[in-house]
Amino acid sequence: MTTSATPGSGPTANSMRRALKRARDGVALDATEAAVLLQARGHDLDDLAASAARVRDAGLDAAGRPGVITYSKSVFVPLTRLCRDTCHYCTFVTVPGKLRRAGQGMFMSPDEVLDIARRGAALGCKEALITLGDQPEDRWPEARAWLDAHGYDDTIAYVRAISIRILEETGLLPHLNPGVLSWTDFQRLKPVAPSMGMMLETTATRLWSEPGGPHHGSPDKEPAVRLRVLEDAGRSSVPFTSGLLIGIGETYEERADSLFALRRVSRAHHGIQELIIQNFRAKPDTAMRAAPDAELDELVAAVAVARLIMGPAACLQAPPNLVDSAYARLIGAGIDDWGGVSPLTIDHVNPERPWPQIDVLREQSAAAGFDLRERLCVYPEFVRRGEPWLDPRLLPHVRALADPETGLALPDAVVTGRPWQEPEEAFTATGRTDLHRTIDTEGRTGDRRADFDAVYGDWESLREAAAPGMVPSRIDTDVRTALATAADDPTKLTDDDALALLHADGPALDALCRIADDVRRAAVGDDVTYIVTRNINFTNVCYTGCRFCAFAQRRTDADAYTLSLEQVADRAAQAWDVGAVEVCMQGGIHPDLPGTAYFDIARAVKERVPGMHVHAFSPMEVVNGATRTGLSIREWLTAAGEAGLDTIPGTAAEILDDEVRWVLTKGKLPAATWIEVVTTAHELGIRSSSTMMYGHVDQPRHWLGHLRTLARIQQETGGFTEFVTLPFIHTNAPVYLAGIARPGPTTRDNRAVVAMARLLLHPHIPNIQTSWVKLGTEGAAEMLRSGANDLGGTLMEETISRMAGSAYGSYKSVGDLVAIAEAAGRPARARTTTYGEVPEERRRAAAASDGHLPELLPVLE
Repeated sequence: MTTSATPGSGPTANSMRRALKRARDGVALDATEAAVLLQARGHDLDDLAASAARVRDAGLDAAGRPGVITYSKSVFVPLTRLCRDTCHYCTFVTVPGKLRRAGQGMFMSPDEVLDIARRGAALGCKEALITLGDQPEDRWPEARAWLDAHGYDDTIAYVRAISIRILEETGLLPHLNPGVLSWTDFQRLKPVAPSMGMMLETTATRLWSEPGGPHHGSPDKEPAVRLRVLEDAGRSSVPFTSGLLIGIGETYEERADSLFALRRVSRAHHGIQELIIQNFRAKPDTAMRAAPDAELDELVAAVAVARLIMGPAACLQAPPNLVDSAYARLIGAGIDDWGGVSPLTIDHVNPERPWPQIDVLREQSAAAGFDLRERLCVYPEFVRRGEPWLDPRLLPHVRALADPETGLALPDAVVTGRPWQEPEEAFTATGRTDLHRTIDTEGRTGDRRADFDAVYGDWESLREAAAPGMVPSRIDTDVRTALATAADDPTKLTDDDALALLHADGPALDALCRIADDVRRAAVGDDVTYIVTRNINFTNVCYTGCRFCAFAQRRTDADAYTLSLEQVADRAAQAWDVGAVEVCMQGGIHPDLPGTAYFDIARAVKERVPGMHVHAFSPMEVVNGATRTGLSIREWLTAAGEAGLDTIPGTAAEILDDEVRWVLTKGKLPAATWIEVVTTAHELGIRSSSTMMYGHVDQPRHWLGHLRTLARIQQETGGFTEFVTLPFIHTNAPVYLAGIARPGPTTRDNRAVVAMARLLLHPHIPNIQTSWVKLGTEGAAEMLRSGANDLGGTLMEETISRMAGSAYGSYKSVGDLVAIAEAAGRPARARTTTYGEVPEERRRAAAASDGHLPELLPVLE
């Protein structure tokens, strides 16, 4: 039963009066005031509800649907009732023996699922609510055996497959409740479901950690884990449903904390489409069968406080089958939705509580002054937003059922199966395909995208999140002692030593760079290496939302473009003619490109220029390809290798610390997934570079952690060819324009990073590359004196750094690169991608052209 923080006590009359007045006046509540209001009863509760209802009504007016309360006509599909968790109040979950005795399988079969979906479609349902236990194969061998027998790697693979069949064979829209998901799971499921959900339930960790608690023994009910899922849903632009289960033992303070946690996630990502406030109902045959139900007043107060905290734009639901017809009180407290209601299936989570008839809901809503309207599983706001919230493969399915004006369900829509397929003509050349040339002559159209204020999340929330990571570390280690260790044996540098050296300045920094340069000379000699290569960025259309990136464009933006396969192959052939040994190909995460598009790109180059080394596809692109095709990362990389991929760039690393990553980017892969991709590639014999982008919202402690991680990976796999330093270019970077990031690294930072990369990666990664694109000729030469031994490539075209505001051009000739080496007092030597010798024929071709393209491709008319 819910109690206050101090049993037997409640809020004072004065504190309740003050909190109610603030609610009436529309003043933002704090957590203490919210905990007080959660205890409002009698006239105080009526006062609270009236304030919440006014906020709700203002939100409906602003949304263009005043006086409308919504519901979704759905079928409930309990895909499996097996689960690895043991929640003490749950009757949905069962065990394999009971399923066998009931003559049921470990999972519903496709035929069983489709039978329910077809019957629902015949009744006009538009949502298939797919609910299941968390990762049952981790606990039950029977679940693992069923998945193996039916050809699925895991439960998520089956959820994806059955969702596609529902779309194609019935026309219902899947809303997925598969429990705790990883970031990669979201990428796998987003193309097959317009919306997903998972209840937060509570942030009260003690209810999970302490024996006897309702969530004890349930790994997926740890509040921190569930909050991470909500964050990953927002980062992945997945319209997401969440909410609270009230009355399971949490205090009012804990309940208020849970609501504020949900608000923080909602503000940060704008992705929580609806909030459910659900009241606990005790069930027989559970550990909590004797616990009292949450009282109606508890629910009404929680709904009202949730409305005040979440604000007018939030969509708020309370399940109508759990309140014994007290509809008017819930409407009066600020809900605007009744949730999913099925004319066909029971509520399998609360089987003892039948759904109300839709006509009854309509009558009760009308009695309270509201018009009941049907919505889809994905809320109207997200239907109207479109990309990136709805995958292009789902858009035809959603648009067939949605009113284009309101985003609500079309009452007379025909619910029928439609093909789920990749967009057609993915490689039609479009947009500003001459950007690789005109970026140096005409520049970009504007300094930011038109959707700057929305696409990256909430800037104010981001500013708060960035602040802790930007606090400098206290350094107590003596720099002189650390320098002595570095000179004697850099492999013996402790973390404290390394941090002291990363902060070095003045004479200490000069000494550090001399030591690094000595280590460089001993490790790789004096030759400065470079590669004759061409960058080919095949598209800049991207909706990932990286806040440091000025390259990404929406498909409708003036600077957006996509190359055809023929243009990609033409550029590779041009590069070969002037002596290139490599093309480096990366692009935006274009929503229209199928997961097999990367294979087509590699194959197009190899077919046109068989001898060209294909260095392509960042770990983010690898994950995108794998999740879109339904392949594992290993399977996808194997197929890419068969198509012509030779090595991958280790970009998309930024800083391998999620504290920093989630400030820098909204939707890019987490650090652990980046590591998984590169280690899997290395295991398959596909080598990669490694990178670090620094000088934004990071600190030297983050650089240290990043370099230690790379060294550890290299010791395990030996797959890195080099380490590339990438100073942050701030000029047009959104996170800088929003006033959060600093304006790139200082010269001191650049020297310290290069020097410490040499020392901390020694002897595991012998090649340290500096970037002339980002630092210019003089800056690159200085880095060659600080421990670097490689200048990267001729590039021939470069748009990513130039779009960000780099002032150092898009290409260098061979002669230019040799001159940089000479400025550092060193000889220069051409290399291959893997630092091998360049064939004589390639050297002659490069010498004849100086690595210059004779002409660029014509502008597409």
